[in-house]
Amino acid sequence: MKRRIDHEPGYVLHTYPYMETSLIVEAFSRRIGRVSLLARGARRPRSAMRGVLLSFHPLQLSWSGSAELANLRGAEWAGALRPLAGRGLMCGFYLNELLLRLLPREDPHEALFDAYEAALSSLSAEKSLAEILRRFEKRLLAELGYAPLLERDAASGEPIDPARRYAYEPDRGPIPLGNSFSETARSVSGQTLLDLVADDYTRPETREEARGLMRMLIGQRLHGQVLHTRSVLMELNDL
Repeated sequence: MKRRIDHEPGYVLHTYPYMETSLIVEAFSRRIGRVSLLARGARRPRSAMRGVLLSFHPLQLSWSGSAELANLRGAEWAGALRPLAGRGLMCGFYLNELLLRLLPREDPHEALFDAYEAALSSLSAEKSLAEILRRFEKRLLAELGYAPLLERDAASGEPIDPARRYAYEPDRGPIPLGNSFSETARSVSGQTLLDLVADDYTRPETREEARGLMRMLIGQRLHGQVLHTRSVLMELNDL
């Protein structure tokens, strides 16, 4: 089914060459979700879109055609963010890769779009990177229907005890840590689980355990796919 979309807020997640002068643009739009767009002639030196189709900048996108690969008719700046740099830039690429790997095409998630926009703004302001990543990972899992159980014991339904340790099973949630320990589970303190709920990452233990827990939960959704940016982030201390 062909349609026409005008001036849709969006961000470029990734581009790659197509034919001699064009680009395939993977974009994340507010009302439509993730879309694939063909930018004809965008690689030509005089193309109006050549310097516009950049990641991490708010755009107004216009396209028409089928859902599989529509024709990008226009791309305009829609404001400006301080350019990402250093560790913040790598974190931005990580967020983009998560969306590319996990978000189905044409599946609208306006709350996730807002969370992505807020994450980019925080990254550009060079705020706490680990906190930004964990908050976005949680929102992404929730939007996909896999919100992690953090506040209650999965076995008894009792509130999480901050003084206890739990075995977090990906398909179930946290259960009190005992003698038996599933190979797929991860040990985590009750305090870390409650800190995740509150988005409080001031404790070094929380940052370390939250990173491992979210990596495990996202890895389950990737079904064996490897995140290229994750291997780089693993080298950047506690990200």
